[in-house]
Amino acid sequence: MKNLITNKFTPKEEQAITKNIKDIERLISGKVTALNESERKKYGSINEINKLFVNKTHAIHAENPELSAPEVDWNEYKKDYQTRVFLEKQIQSLKSIVYQLESTKTLHDFDNYQDSLIDYSYSQYKKNAKVSGYSKKVDELKQFFIKSKNEIEK
Repeated sequence: MKNLITNKFTPKEEQAITKNIKDIERLISGKVTALNESERKKYGSINEINKLFVNKTHAIHAENPELSAPEVDWNEYKKDYQTRVFLEKQIQSLKSIVYQLESTKTLHDFDNYQDSLIDYSYSQYKKNAKVSGYSKKVDELKQFFIKSKNEIEK
C-alpha cells in the first residue's frame, strides 16, 4: 500500500488556510480564555444532564419570565447562553476539521514512513554492493531500528 493519499494542498491553499487560521486567532483574541489545570478543576465542565438543566431553565424563562428568580441577571444569562451555543457549534466544527486534518496527516505519515523503509532497504543493498556513500547513510539511519534483546545477545 503506497501513496494512500494523493490529494495535496497547493501552496496557495496552504497560504489561505494559514491566513484564515491567523484571522480566527485575531478575532478571538481577548474574547476567549485559556484556563490552567487548577482552573479547569475549579470551574469544571457541565455534563450532559446539567446542559439539559441549563437548556430547560432557559426555555422556562423564555416562556414564563415571571417564574424566574429576580436575583439572576437574565440579560447576562441570555448573552452567556447565546455565546455558549455559538461556541459549542464552533467547537464541533473545529473538532471535525481537526479530526480530518489528523487523519490526513496520518496517511501522509504512513506514506513517508513506507517510502523511508524502501529507501533504507535500497541503501542497505547499495552499501552491501560497496557503493560509495551508502555505508555512512545506513549507519545514520540504523539508529532508528532498535534491536531486540535477543538480537543484541547474538
